[in-house]
Amino acid sequence: MKSIWNATDQRSLQDRVRRLTPEHTARWGRFTAPQVVAHLCDSLRMASSELPVKSKRLPIRYPPLKQLIIYVLPFPKSAPTAPELLVRAPGDFAADCAELNRRLDDVVRAGPAALCREHPAFGTMNARRWGVLIYRHMDHHLRQFGV
Repeated sequence: MKSIWNATDQRSLQDRVRRLTPEHTARWGRFTAPQVVAHLCDSLRMASSELPVKSKRLPIRYPPLKQLIIYVLPFPKSAPTAPELLVRAPGDFAADCAELNRRLDDVVRAGPAALCREHPAFGTMNARRWGVLIYRHMDHHLRQFGV
């Protein structure tokens, strides 16, 4: 299972971010490439408790649904996200991509203890789940743009 806690997997994500351009078009959904980079930055801010996101009481907070979604099932295309992760307008694309890669470095360097204990949709999260979820979320959106 790929995870940000694996250095090879982390580098792979960051290399893919470097290959993304503002001209890439989405294969599904409404995001533009600049918007998805801002969204991914904010999702890392959420994971590290920098950006508060209101919790939702959803069935995916509980096993076995939580495990199925985090570890097994493909992420659904055009699934809803927290409104707080859609607020920030993209800035300079190169700077935003550099920020995304820096934030991923910061999360990995800070380690599991620096991640918030609770995800707004999935509830209580341990380090393994966070590592896999962050990887799969970034992978999902990078595949959305063909990188």
